[in-house]
Amino acid sequence: MNIEPELCKVEDALGILIGKWKPIILLQLLKHGTQRFGELSRHLPGITQRMLTKQLRELEEEDIIRRVVYPQVPPKVEYSITEYGKSLEPILNAMHEWGTMHTLHKQEKLRNSADSQE
Repeated sequence: MNIEPELCKVEDALGILIGKWKPIILLQLLKHGTQRFGELSRHLPGITQRMLTKQLRELEEEDIIRRVVYPQVPPKVEYSITEYGKSLEPILNAMHEWGTMHTLHKQEKLRNSADSQE
C-alpha cells in the first residue's frame, strides 16, 4: 500500500458514509432508483422519520443524493443517487463482501474455540 498515513483520506470518506442508515439508504437508491420519502421509509424498517430526514440531508449536502421537490399540493419530494454518488457503488460492494467474509471468519473462530473446549 502506497498511502502515506498522515495523508490518508479514509477518515474523510468514512465521515460521509458513517451512520447506521447511510449505506442502506444508498444501496436502496442504487438498487431501486428514485424513491419518495415514504418508499424509503417503508424499505428501512426501524428508522425514524427524523433520522431518515437527517441522513438524507447529510447525503444531499455531500452531493451523494439529489432531492427534487415538485410544486404541487401535497408536496411531492423524490430522492435519487447522483452520478457522483454512484461512484460509491464499488466501495459499498467491497464493504459488503468484506463484512460477509468477516462474519464467516468470526463464525469459524467460534466453532474452533468451541471444538477446542470439548
